[in-house]
Amino acid sequence: MAENSNDGLMRTLSAATRFESQVLDCDVIGKIPADINGAFYRVGAEWFYPPKFADDAILNADGYVSSFRIRNGRVDYTGRWVRTQRFDRNREAGRQLFGYYRNPFTDDPAISDPQHPNTRTVSNTAPLVHHGKLYTLKEDGLPYLIDPLTLETQGTWDAFGTWKSETFSAHPKLDPLTGEMVSYGYEANGLASDDLYIATLNSQGRVSDSVTVKVPYVSVIHDMALTHRHVVIPFGGYVTGMERLREGKIHWGWDKTKPSVIGVIPRGGSARDMRWFEGPERCMMHTFNAVTEGDKVILYAPFFDSNFFPFFPNVDGAPFNPAGARAFIRKITLDLGKRGNNWQEEILWPMQVGDLGKVDPRVLSLPTRYLYTQFYDETKPIDRAIVGSAGPARPSNCYGRFDLETGQLDTYFAGPTHVLQECSFVPRPSGQEGDGYLVGVATNYAEDRAELVIADAQRLGEGDVARVILPFKISQQVHGVWADARELGLG
Repeated sequence: MAENSNDGLMRTLSAATRFESQVLDCDVIGKIPADINGAFYRVGAEWFYPPKFADDAILNADGYVSSFRIRNGRVDYTGRWVRTQRFDRNREAGRQLFGYYRNPFTDDPAISDPQHPNTRTVSNTAPLVHHGKLYTLKEDGLPYLIDPLTLETQGTWDAFGTWKSETFSAHPKLDPLTGEMVSYGYEANGLASDDLYIATLNSQGRVSDSVTVKVPYVSVIHDMALTHRHVVIPFGGYVTGMERLREGKIHWGWDKTKPSVIGVIPRGGSARDMRWFEGPERCMMHTFNAVTEGDKVILYAPFFDSNFFPFFPNVDGAPFNPAGARAFIRKITLDLGKRGNNWQEEILWPMQVGDLGKVDPRVLSLPTRYLYTQFYDETKPIDRAIVGSAGPARPSNCYGRFDLETGQLDTYFAGPTHVLQECSFVPRPSGQEGDGYLVGVATNYAEDRAELVIADAQRLGEGDVARVILPFKISQQVHGVWADARELGLG
Protein backbone atom coordinates (compact mmCIF):
# COMPACT_ATOMS: atom_id res chain seq x y z
CA MET A 1 0.00 0.00 0.00
CA ALA A 2 1.28 3.47 -0.84
CA GLU A 3 2.39 5.86 1.90
CA ASN A 4 -0.57 7.72 3.42
CA SER A 5 -1.30 9.89 6.42
CA ASN A 6 -1.97 6.85 8.62
CA ASP A 7 1.04 4.68 7.71
CA GLY A 8 3.44 6.27 10.17
CA LEU A 9 0.85 6.09 12.92
CA MET A 10 0.34 2.39 12.29
CA ARG A 11 4.10 1.75 12.33
CA THR A 12 4.44 3.60 15.62
CA LEU A 13 1.53 1.73 17.14
CA SER A 14 3.01 -1.56 16.01
CA ALA A 15 6.45 -0.93 17.49
CA ALA A 16 6.20 -2.92 20.70
CA THR A 17 7.68 -1.81 24.01
CA ARG A 18 6.87 -5.20 25.56
CA PHE A 19 8.08 -4.39 29.07
CA GLU A 20 6.44 -3.19 32.26
CA SER A 21 8.25 -0.36 33.97
CA GLN A 22 8.40 2.12 36.81
CA VAL A 23 10.47 5.30 36.85
CA LEU A 24 10.50 7.10 40.19
CA ASP A 25 11.20 10.81 40.48
CA CYS A 26 11.42 11.39 36.75
CA ASP A 27 13.72 14.04 35.34
CA VAL A 28 11.85 17.31 34.75
CA ILE A 29 12.77 20.20 32.50
CA GLY A 30 11.16 23.41 33.73
CA LYS A 31 8.93 23.57 36.78
CA ILE A 32 5.69 21.67 37.30
CA PRO A 33 3.01 24.00 38.74
CA ALA A 34 2.32 23.42 42.41
CA ASP A 35 -1.45 23.25 41.87
CA ILE A 36 -1.19 20.03 39.82
CA ASN A 37 -1.89 17.05 42.09
CA GLY A 38 -3.21 13.88 40.54
CA ALA A 39 -2.46 11.39 37.79
CA PHE A 40 -2.51 11.36 34.01
CA TYR A 41 -3.66 7.90 32.92
CA ARG A 42 -3.10 6.55 29.40
CA VAL A 43 -4.28 3.42 27.62
CA GLY A 44 -2.89 2.11 24.36
CA ALA A 45 -2.30 -1.01 22.31
CA GLU A 46 0.67 -3.12 21.35
CA TRP A 47 1.16 -6.77 20.51
CA PHE A 48 2.56 -8.96 23.29
CA TYR A 49 2.54 -11.80 20.78
CA PRO A 50 2.45 -11.07 17.03
CA PRO A 51 -1.00 -11.09 15.45
CA LYS A 52 -2.28 -14.33 13.96
CA PHE A 53 -2.88 -12.50 10.67
CA ALA A 54 -0.39 -9.94 9.39
CA ASP A 55 -3.13 -7.62 8.10
CA ASP A 56 -5.04 -7.53 11.38
CA ALA A 57 -6.05 -4.19 12.91
CA ILE A 58 -3.81 -2.64 15.57
CA LEU A 59 -7.10 -2.19 17.45
CA ASN A 60 -6.81 -5.91 18.23
CA ALA A 61 -3.50 -5.57 20.09
CA ASP A 62 -3.13 -6.02 23.85
CA GLY A 63 -4.00 -3.24 26.25
CA TYR A 64 -1.26 -1.30 28.02
CA VAL A 65 -2.05 1.16 30.81
CA SER A 66 0.35 3.78 32.13
CA SER A 67 0.30 6.73 34.49
CA PHE A 68 2.20 9.87 35.39
CA ARG A 69 1.57 10.54 39.09
CA ILE A 70 2.24 14.23 39.77
CA ARG A 71 2.42 15.95 43.15
CA ASN A 72 4.63 18.58 44.78
CA GLY A 73 6.36 19.15 41.47
CA ARG A 74 7.58 15.56 41.25
CA VAL A 75 6.51 12.74 38.95
CA ASP A 76 6.49 8.93 39.07
CA TYR A 77 5.79 6.90 35.94
CA THR A 78 4.31 3.38 35.84
CA GLY A 79 3.40 1.20 32.85
CA ARG A 80 1.76 -2.25 32.89
CA TRP A 81 -0.08 -4.67 30.65
CA VAL A 82 -3.82 -4.95 31.21
CA ARG A 83 -4.14 -8.59 32.32
CA THR A 84 -7.30 -9.49 30.46
CA GLN A 85 -8.59 -13.05 30.14
CA ARG A 86 -7.23 -13.00 26.60
CA PHE A 87 -3.78 -11.84 27.70
CA ASP A 88 -3.58 -14.61 30.31
CA ARG A 89 -4.69 -17.30 27.84
CA ASN A 90 -2.09 -16.23 25.32
CA ARG A 91 0.61 -16.19 28.01
CA GLU A 92 -0.33 -19.70 29.08
CA ALA A 93 -0.17 -20.93 25.48
CA GLY A 94 2.95 -18.92 24.65
CA ARG A 95 1.47 -17.69 21.38
CA GLN A 96 -1.36 -15.73 19.82
CA LEU A 97 -4.61 -17.72 20.02
CA PHE A 98 -6.98 -15.02 18.82
CA GLY A 99 -7.73 -14.21 15.21
CA TYR A 100 -9.01 -11.14 13.44
CA TYR A 101 -10.34 -8.12 15.29
CA ARG A 102 -13.76 -9.01 16.71
CA ASN A 103 -14.14 -12.18 14.68
CA PRO A 104 -14.22 -15.26 16.93
CA PHE A 105 -14.63 -17.54 13.91
CA THR A 106 -10.94 -16.97 13.16
CA ASP A 107 -9.66 -17.95 16.62
CA ASP A 108 -7.56 -20.98 17.47
CA PRO A 109 -9.68 -24.08 18.27
CA ALA A 110 -8.19 -23.98 21.76
CA ILE A 111 -10.55 -21.09 22.59
CA SER A 112 -13.62 -22.90 23.89
CA ASP A 113 -15.95 -19.91 24.30
CA PRO A 114 -14.84 -17.48 21.56
CA GLN A 115 -18.13 -15.63 21.14
CA HIS A 116 -18.26 -14.34 24.71
CA PRO A 117 -16.92 -10.77 24.42
CA ASN A 118 -14.98 -10.84 27.67
CA THR A 119 -12.95 -13.75 26.31
CA ARG A 120 -11.64 -11.62 23.44
CA THR A 121 -11.50 -7.98 24.62
CA VAL A 122 -8.05 -6.46 25.03
CA SER A 123 -9.27 -3.39 26.96
CA ASN A 124 -6.88 -1.14 25.05
CA THR A 125 -8.74 2.06 24.24
CA ALA A 126 -9.45 4.48 27.09
CA PRO A 127 -9.13 4.99 30.84
CA LEU A 128 -12.18 5.98 32.90
CA VAL A 129 -12.32 7.46 36.39
CA HIS A 130 -15.72 7.39 38.11
CA HIS A 131 -17.06 6.86 41.65
CA GLY A 132 -13.51 6.70 42.98
CA LYS A 133 -12.41 3.88 40.67
CA LEU A 134 -10.12 3.54 37.64
CA TYR A 135 -11.03 1.41 34.63
CA THR A 136 -9.69 0.53 31.20
CA LEU A 137 -12.27 0.36 28.41
CA LYS A 138 -12.84 -1.11 24.98
CA GLU A 139 -16.19 -1.18 23.23
CA ASP A 140 -16.20 -4.93 22.52
CA GLY A 141 -16.44 -6.07 26.16
CA LEU A 142 -16.82 -5.01 29.77
CA PRO A 143 -14.44 -2.63 31.57
CA TYR A 144 -11.49 -3.83 33.61
CA LEU A 145 -10.94 -2.45 37.11
CA ILE A 146 -7.38 -1.16 37.65
CA ASP A 147 -5.57 -0.26 40.87
CA PRO A 148 -4.92 3.50 40.51
CA LEU A 149 -1.52 3.34 42.24
CA THR A 150 0.06 0.07 41.09
CA LEU A 151 -1.96 -0.32 37.84
CA GLU A 152 -2.52 -3.98 38.66
CA THR A 153 -5.56 -5.49 36.91
CA GLN A 154 -8.33 -6.44 39.34
CA GLY A 155 -10.87 -8.04 36.97
CA THR A 156 -13.92 -7.16 34.90
CA TRP A 157 -16.66 -4.85 36.16
CA ASP A 158 -20.40 -4.92 35.43
CA ALA A 159 -21.66 -2.01 37.57
CA PHE A 160 -22.27 -4.32 40.51
CA GLY A 161 -24.45 -6.60 38.40
CA THR A 162 -26.67 -3.80 37.09
CA TRP A 163 -25.16 -3.48 33.58
CA LYS A 164 -27.29 -5.39 31.05
CA SER A 165 -25.19 -5.35 27.88
CA GLU A 166 -22.41 -7.66 26.75
CA THR A 167 -20.41 -4.58 25.74
CA PHE A 168 -19.54 -1.19 27.25
CA SER A 169 -18.51 1.95 25.38
CA ALA A 170 -14.94 3.23 25.34
CA HIS A 171 -16.37 6.75 25.67
CA PRO A 172 -18.98 7.16 28.40
CA LYS A 173 -19.71 10.74 29.41
CA LEU A 174 -19.65 12.18 32.92
CA ASP A 175 -22.17 14.83 33.93
CA PRO A 176 -20.20 17.49 35.86
CA LEU A 177 -23.34 18.71 37.64
CA THR A 178 -24.75 15.41 38.94
CA GLY A 179 -21.78 13.06 38.98
CA GLU A 180 -23.74 10.62 36.81
CA MET A 181 -22.21 8.60 34.01
CA VAL A 182 -24.08 7.98 30.76
CA SER A 183 -22.80 5.07 28.71
CA TYR A 184 -23.94 2.52 26.16
CA GLY A 185 -23.16 -0.84 24.63
CA TYR A 186 -23.70 -1.61 20.96
CA GLU A 187 -24.05 -5.14 19.62
CA ALA A 188 -25.41 -5.36 23.12
CA ASN A 189 -27.03 -8.78 22.90
CA GLY A 190 -24.50 -10.70 20.87
CA LEU A 191 -22.21 -10.58 17.90
CA ALA A 192 -23.56 -8.32 15.10
CA SER A 193 -26.85 -7.74 16.97
CA ASP A 194 -28.73 -4.52 16.23
CA ASP A 195 -29.38 -3.77 19.90
CA LEU A 196 -28.09 -0.54 21.43
CA TYR A 197 -28.24 -0.37 25.23
CA ILE A 198 -28.07 3.13 26.76
CA ALA A 199 -27.84 3.57 30.52
CA THR A 200 -27.33 6.16 33.23
CA LEU A 201 -25.16 5.17 36.19
CA ASN A 202 -25.41 7.09 39.44
CA SER A 203 -22.46 8.59 41.29
CA GLN A 204 -21.96 5.24 43.06
CA GLY A 205 -21.54 3.39 39.75
CA ARG A 206 -24.89 1.56 39.58
CA VAL A 207 -27.37 1.70 36.71
CA SER A 208 -30.29 3.95 37.63
CA ASP A 209 -32.02 4.09 34.24
CA SER A 210 -31.65 2.24 30.93
CA VAL A 211 -33.25 1.71 27.53
CA THR A 212 -32.57 -0.61 24.59
CA VAL A 213 -33.21 0.59 21.03
CA LYS A 214 -32.73 -0.89 17.57
CA VAL A 215 -30.17 0.81 15.32
CA PRO A 216 -30.86 1.53 11.62
CA TYR A 217 -27.91 -0.70 10.73
CA VAL A 218 -25.10 -2.32 12.73
CA SER A 219 -22.05 -0.08 12.68
CA VAL A 220 -19.16 1.16 14.80
CA ILE A 221 -20.55 3.41 17.54
CA HIS A 222 -17.27 4.53 19.03
CA ASP A 223 -18.25 7.72 20.83
CA MET A 224 -21.28 9.66 22.01
CA ALA A 225 -22.10 13.16 23.22
CA LEU A 226 -24.16 14.32 26.17
CA THR A 227 -26.20 17.47 26.83
CA HIS A 228 -28.12 18.37 29.97
CA ARG A 229 -31.24 17.02 28.21
CA HIS A 230 -30.18 14.57 25.51
CA VAL A 231 -27.93 11.64 24.59
CA VAL A 232 -26.39 11.89 21.12
CA ILE A 233 -25.29 8.72 19.25
CA PRO A 234 -23.34 9.21 15.97
CA PHE A 235 -22.19 6.47 13.58
CA GLY A 236 -21.78 5.78 9.89
CA GLY A 237 -20.15 3.88 7.07
CA TYR A 238 -18.85 0.75 8.78
CA VAL A 239 -20.92 -2.40 8.37
CA THR A 240 -20.80 -5.99 9.56
CA GLY A 241 -22.92 -9.13 9.74
CA MET A 242 -22.76 -12.80 10.65
CA GLU A 243 -22.21 -13.85 7.04
CA ARG A 244 -19.18 -11.58 6.81
CA LEU A 245 -17.78 -12.93 10.07
CA ARG A 246 -18.32 -16.57 9.18
CA GLU A 247 -16.42 -15.92 5.95
CA GLY A 248 -13.39 -15.17 8.14
CA LYS A 249 -13.18 -11.45 7.49
CA ILE A 250 -12.25 -8.67 9.87
CA HIS A 251 -15.30 -7.37 11.75
CA TRP A 252 -15.86 -4.13 9.82
CA GLY A 253 -15.98 -3.04 6.21
CA TRP A 254 -16.66 0.44 4.84
CA ASP A 255 -19.81 0.97 2.77
CA LYS A 256 -19.85 4.46 1.28
CA THR A 257 -23.50 4.06 0.26
CA LYS A 258 -24.62 3.98 3.89
CA PRO A 259 -25.84 7.25 5.35
CA SER A 260 -24.19 8.76 8.37
CA VAL A 261 -26.63 8.56 11.27
CA ILE A 262 -26.99 10.54 14.49
CA GLY A 263 -29.48 9.36 17.09
CA VAL A 264 -30.91 11.76 19.67
CA ILE A 265 -32.85 10.51 22.67
CA PRO A 266 -33.94 12.42 25.79
CA ARG A 267 -32.08 11.45 28.93
CA GLY A 268 -34.37 8.98 30.66
CA GLY A 269 -36.43 8.58 27.48
CA SER A 270 -38.02 5.43 26.06
CA ALA A 271 -37.14 3.64 22.82
CA ARG A 272 -39.98 5.38 20.96
CA ASP A 273 -38.38 8.74 21.81
CA MET A 274 -35.25 7.99 19.76
CA ARG A 275 -34.93 10.24 16.71
CA TRP A 276 -32.55 9.26 13.89
CA PHE A 277 -31.05 11.97 11.67
CA GLU A 278 -29.19 11.22 8.43
CA GLY A 279 -26.36 12.94 6.59
CA PRO A 280 -23.68 12.46 3.93
CA GLU A 281 -20.77 10.02 4.02
CA ARG A 282 -18.75 10.59 7.18
CA CYS A 283 -16.49 8.54 9.42
CA MET A 284 -17.87 9.51 12.83
CA MET A 285 -15.38 8.48 15.50
CA HIS A 286 -14.96 11.10 18.24
CA THR A 287 -16.88 14.08 19.57
CA PHE A 288 -15.92 17.24 21.44
CA ASN A 289 -19.18 18.18 23.15
CA ALA A 290 -22.86 18.93 22.59
CA VAL A 291 -25.45 21.32 24.00
CA THR A 292 -29.24 21.58 23.82
CA GLU A 293 -30.54 25.02 22.82
CA GLY A 294 -34.33 25.04 22.79
CA ASP A 295 -35.43 22.45 20.22
CA LYS A 296 -31.96 22.16 18.73
CA VAL A 297 -29.07 19.91 19.68
CA ILE A 298 -25.70 21.37 18.63
CA LEU A 299 -22.89 18.82 18.25
CA TYR A 300 -19.20 19.74 17.88
CA ALA A 301 -17.12 16.91 16.45
CA PRO A 302 -13.93 16.36 14.40
CA PHE A 303 -15.49 13.85 11.99
CA PHE A 304 -13.63 12.47 8.96
CA ASP A 305 -14.82 12.84 5.39
CA SER A 306 -14.70 9.07 4.79
CA ASN A 307 -13.06 5.83 5.95
CA PHE A 308 -10.13 6.57 8.26
CA PHE A 309 -8.84 3.02 8.88
CA PRO A 310 -6.84 1.30 6.09
CA PHE A 311 -7.34 -2.06 7.80
CA PHE A 312 -11.15 -1.85 7.47
CA PRO A 313 -11.52 -2.49 3.71
CA ASN A 314 -14.09 -0.96 1.39
CA VAL A 315 -16.88 -3.47 0.76
CA ASP A 316 -16.92 -2.56 -2.95
CA GLY A 317 -13.30 -3.67 -3.30
CA ALA A 318 -11.93 -0.18 -3.97
CA PRO A 319 -8.50 0.58 -2.50
CA PHE A 320 -8.21 2.70 0.62
CA ASN A 321 -8.34 6.41 -0.23
CA PRO A 322 -6.19 8.50 2.13
CA ALA A 323 -7.75 11.69 0.73
CA GLY A 324 -10.97 10.76 2.52
CA ALA A 325 -9.25 10.31 5.87
CA ARG A 326 -9.40 14.02 6.68
CA ALA A 327 -10.89 15.36 9.89
CA PHE A 328 -12.34 18.85 10.27
CA ILE A 329 -13.97 20.57 13.22
CA ARG A 330 -17.66 20.45 12.40
CA LYS A 331 -20.72 22.05 13.97
CA ILE A 332 -23.76 19.86 13.38
CA THR A 333 -27.26 21.12 14.14
CA LEU A 334 -30.03 18.63 14.81
CA ASP A 335 -33.41 20.37 14.85
CA LEU A 336 -35.88 18.39 16.95
CA GLY A 337 -38.60 20.93 16.19
CA LYS A 338 -38.73 20.00 12.50
CA ARG A 339 -40.22 16.88 10.95
CA GLY A 340 -37.32 16.22 8.58
CA ASN A 341 -34.49 13.88 9.46
CA ASN A 342 -31.53 15.70 7.90
CA TRP A 343 -28.96 17.70 9.82
CA GLN A 344 -27.12 20.93 9.03
CA GLU A 345 -23.30 20.87 9.02
CA GLU A 346 -20.73 23.64 9.05
CA ILE A 347 -16.92 23.29 8.97
CA LEU A 348 -15.66 25.87 11.47
CA TRP A 349 -11.94 25.92 10.52
CA PRO A 350 -10.62 25.05 7.04
CA MET A 351 -7.60 23.15 8.35
CA GLN A 352 -7.35 19.42 8.99
CA VAL A 353 -7.11 18.37 12.62
CA GLY A 354 -6.62 15.23 14.66
CA ASP A 355 -9.90 13.69 15.71
CA LEU A 356 -8.93 13.04 19.35
CA GLY A 357 -10.68 16.10 20.76
CA LYS A 358 -11.19 17.28 24.33
CA VAL A 359 -12.98 20.02 26.26
CA ASP A 360 -12.63 21.24 29.81
CA PRO A 361 -14.49 18.47 31.70
CA ARG A 362 -16.29 21.07 33.81
CA VAL A 363 -18.38 22.10 30.78
CA LEU A 364 -19.11 18.68 29.31
CA SER A 365 -22.81 18.64 28.27
CA LEU A 366 -22.97 22.43 28.80
CA PRO A 367 -22.29 25.49 26.60
CA THR A 368 -18.66 25.34 25.46
CA ARG A 369 -16.22 27.97 24.28
CA TYR A 370 -12.94 26.10 23.81
CA LEU A 371 -12.10 22.90 21.89
CA TYR A 372 -8.69 21.23 22.14
CA THR A 373 -7.02 18.80 19.77
CA GLN A 374 -3.70 18.04 18.10
CA PHE A 375 -2.94 18.86 14.48
CA TYR A 376 -0.19 19.20 11.89
CA ASP A 377 0.93 22.77 11.24
CA GLU A 378 2.81 22.83 7.94
CA THR A 379 4.30 26.24 8.78
CA LYS A 380 6.23 24.92 11.78
CA PRO A 381 9.76 23.60 11.26
CA ILE A 382 9.90 19.80 11.10
CA ASP A 383 13.19 17.92 10.93
CA ARG A 384 12.24 15.57 8.11
CA ALA A 385 15.58 13.80 8.30
CA ILE A 386 14.56 12.52 11.74
CA VAL A 387 10.78 12.54 12.02
CA GLY A 388 10.16 11.89 8.34
CA SER A 389 12.10 8.64 8.38
CA ALA A 390 10.45 7.19 11.47
CA GLY A 391 7.21 9.02 12.15
CA PRO A 392 3.95 9.76 10.34
CA ALA A 393 3.79 11.68 7.07
CA ARG A 394 1.65 14.35 8.73
CA PRO A 395 2.99 14.45 12.30
CA SER A 396 0.85 16.04 15.00
CA ASN A 397 3.31 18.71 15.98
CA CYS A 398 0.88 21.11 17.68
CA TYR A 399 -1.92 21.32 20.22
CA GLY A 400 -4.59 23.87 19.45
CA ARG A 401 -7.17 25.77 21.46
CA PHE A 402 -10.03 26.54 19.09
CA ASP A 403 -12.19 29.42 20.34
CA LEU A 404 -15.81 28.97 19.23
CA GLU A 405 -16.65 32.53 20.32
CA THR A 406 -13.94 34.45 18.45
CA GLY A 407 -12.72 31.93 15.88
CA GLN A 408 -9.17 32.36 17.20
CA LEU A 409 -6.66 29.49 17.23
CA ASP A 410 -3.96 29.42 19.89
CA THR A 411 -1.14 26.98 19.22
CA TYR A 412 1.41 25.02 21.23
CA PHE A 413 4.32 23.73 19.12
CA ALA A 414 6.12 20.66 20.45
CA GLY A 415 9.37 21.06 18.50
CA PRO A 416 10.90 20.01 15.18
CA THR A 417 11.62 16.41 16.24
CA HIS A 418 8.51 15.78 18.38
CA VAL A 419 5.19 14.12 17.52
CA LEU A 420 2.29 14.66 19.90
CA GLN A 421 -0.32 12.21 21.10
CA GLU A 422 -3.80 13.14 22.37
CA CYS A 423 -3.94 15.89 25.00
CA SER A 424 -5.98 15.95 28.20
CA PHE A 425 -7.20 18.94 30.19
CA VAL A 426 -6.14 19.51 33.80
CA PRO A 427 -8.47 22.04 35.49
CA ARG A 428 -7.07 24.55 37.93
CA PRO A 429 -8.96 24.38 41.24
CA SER A 430 -12.11 26.54 41.19
CA GLY A 431 -11.25 28.00 37.77
CA GLN A 432 -13.52 28.99 34.90
CA GLU A 433 -13.72 27.12 31.60
CA GLY A 434 -10.30 26.97 29.99
CA ASP A 435 -8.42 27.78 33.19
CA GLY A 436 -5.96 24.92 33.50
CA TYR A 437 -3.30 22.97 31.67
CA LEU A 438 -2.94 20.70 28.67
CA VAL A 439 -0.93 17.54 29.22
CA GLY A 440 0.10 14.99 26.63
CA VAL A 441 2.91 12.68 25.61
CA ALA A 442 5.32 13.63 22.85
CA THR A 443 7.61 11.15 21.14
CA ASN A 444 11.07 12.72 20.77
CA TYR A 445 12.49 11.05 17.67
CA ALA A 446 15.86 12.76 18.05
CA GLU A 447 16.45 11.29 21.52
CA ASP A 448 14.35 8.14 21.02
CA ARG A 449 12.34 8.81 24.17
CA ALA A 450 8.95 9.95 25.47
CA GLU A 451 8.25 13.28 27.15
CA LEU A 452 5.15 14.40 29.01
CA VAL A 453 4.56 18.04 28.07
CA ILE A 454 2.61 20.41 30.34
CA ALA A 455 1.38 23.71 28.89
CA ASP A 456 -0.78 26.48 30.29
CA ALA A 457 -4.05 26.18 28.34
CA GLN A 458 -4.49 29.96 28.35
CA ARG A 459 -0.97 30.66 27.05
CA LEU A 460 -0.19 27.87 24.61
CA GLY A 461 1.91 30.14 22.42
CA GLU A 462 4.42 30.55 25.23
CA GLY A 463 5.37 26.87 25.03
CA ASP A 464 5.34 24.28 27.79
CA VAL A 465 5.92 25.11 31.43
CA ALA A 466 7.48 21.71 32.08
CA ARG A 467 8.49 18.45 30.41
CA VAL A 468 8.74 15.12 32.19
CA ILE A 469 11.51 13.03 30.62
CA LEU A 470 11.45 9.26 30.32
CA PRO A 471 14.62 7.39 29.30
CA PHE A 472 12.75 5.36 26.65
CA LYS A 473 9.82 5.50 24.26
CA ILE A 474 6.45 4.34 25.55
CA SER A 475 3.55 2.72 23.74
CA GLN A 476 1.33 4.96 21.66
CA GLN A 477 -1.78 5.80 23.64
CA VAL A 478 -5.22 5.76 22.19
CA HIS A 479 -6.78 7.91 24.91
CA GLY A 480 -5.87 9.46 28.22
CA VAL A 481 -7.61 11.14 31.16
CA TRP A 482 -6.58 13.35 34.05
CA ALA A 483 -7.75 12.47 37.56
CA ASP A 484 -7.43 14.81 40.50
CA ALA A 485 -5.86 13.16 43.55
CA ARG A 486 -9.11 13.55 45.50
CA GLU A 487 -11.09 11.58 42.91
CA LEU A 488 -9.11 8.40 43.58
CA GLY A 489 -7.93 9.00 47.13
CA LEU A 490 -4.32 9.33 46.01
CA GLY A 491 -3.44 11.81 48.76
